[in-house]
Amino acid sequence: MSLKRVLTLRTVVATSAGLTLATSTFVAAVQVAGFLAGNAAWVAILVSGCLCLLAALCFSELNGQLPSAAGIRLYFGRAFNDQLALTVSILYMVVVMGVVGAESYVLARCLSHCLPFFPPLFWIILMFITVTALNIRGVKIAGNFQDVITYGLIGSLVALSLLAFQRADFPAASLFHPGGAAGLIQAVAVGIFLFVGFEWVTPLAEEVTDSRLVSRGMLIAVGVLSVTYALFTVAMTVSVPREILVNTPVPQVIFAQSILGRPGLVWIVVLSIAASITTFNAGLISVSRFVYATAREHALPAVFSKVSVRYYTPWAAILAVFTVGLGVSIAVLATGKYLVLVNLAAAMESVVYVLAGLAVLRLRKKDPAAKRPFVAPGGLLVPLATAFVFAVLVLAVFVTDRWAGFLFAAALLVCWWYVRRVVPVLKQKYRERRKAARRRPVVEKPDPGCL
Repeated sequence: MSLKRVLTLRTVVATSAGLTLATSTFVAAVQVAGFLAGNAAWVAILVSGCLCLLAALCFSELNGQLPSAAGIRLYFGRAFNDQLALTVSILYMVVVMGVVGAESYVLARCLSHCLPFFPPLFWIILMFITVTALNIRGVKIAGNFQDVITYGLIGSLVALSLLAFQRADFPAASLFHPGGAAGLIQAVAVGIFLFVGFEWVTPLAEEVTDSRLVSRGMLIAVGVLSVTYALFTVAMTVSVPREILVNTPVPQVIFAQSILGRPGLVWIVVLSIAASITTFNAGLISVSRFVYATAREHALPAVFSKVSVRYYTPWAAILAVFTVGLGVSIAVLATGKYLVLVNLAAAMESVVYVLAGLAVLRLRKKDPAAKRPFVAPGGLLVPLATAFVFAVLVLAVFVTDRWAGFLFAAALLVCWWYVRRVVPVLKQKYRERRKAARRRPVVEKPDPGCL
């Protein structure tokens, strides 16, 4: 059974932006500011955004050539080999669930400032159940929900930023002196986390009214996010000392309370809940489609490829993502280890972008006559620049956080083992079931006229 094509450009942009626009990105934003002098965080954020635009151009070409719910799994499989593609895809899926865990921790700390009489786990479970129900009911309903939340959140962040600039008194020169090159490189590397997951909209290629909308949506989303993050981060650093912001998991709460008092606290708590909902919802939409597509190719248990007859949604994959995401969220809530996940996600994102640039080059050489509705401009320049720049940024992240490097290596080994040992068993069982089905004799029903 195929998926239903109902999504428009508006929802594609909202989904691409919504997965990245999380409460934990506020923490990452002040970490970016902490590497730089003055109030020049906007420089690193815009550089990170421009670099992600390079990657978005590569993904746009790949999606145009190979529009599929399998997304990066298909791109890297065609360009390189199935084992590499599946290993990287599963690892990335796990890291996205880790982002949800970091998000849940930040949200819990945020809510404890305003609603201490409710346990943080209550809110986490409530949001997971709500978003899961919306996704099972139908992607168009979930998409409309995503539109309202994402666009409302972006508008509110811009409004808060402009209000802070009106009230703040700071030297304009501090906006243009980021400091040394080493700090800027580290800031740009961590700044990649602000855009983590924008390309996860590509699994919706089988549910949009026109597959070309995915390419347009990614480019628009990265541009809008770059401006929004730059404004909001500078607004925070000109309103509250950076030393305070970088040492708290809820910098946005301190910022809003400093400029608006109690109303600002309530406003930012509502925005934080909205940001978490967009992350959970967009993540559930995209990751569940990846799980569905991977199970359809017999690299995950077949149960995850089941589609609802009534709603045309992959309900089994959605429930699986719900279960894993909730488990990770509870673990991070218990341990408080969220910054490692932020850096791990930034590194994983950079690795995927390196492979995206190389995949564009590889597919152009392997299949030059293939239909490509979108081609990254500049010939070899964009894919080569994407691969080189993000390779440097991967190293920068691991130098900044060695625990992130250790966890990345460990998770990569586990995923590689699964692909080498477990996936062949699943595929063999599928082949055996098909053979058995072909050998099974067909029982003819008796002709009612002979009775």
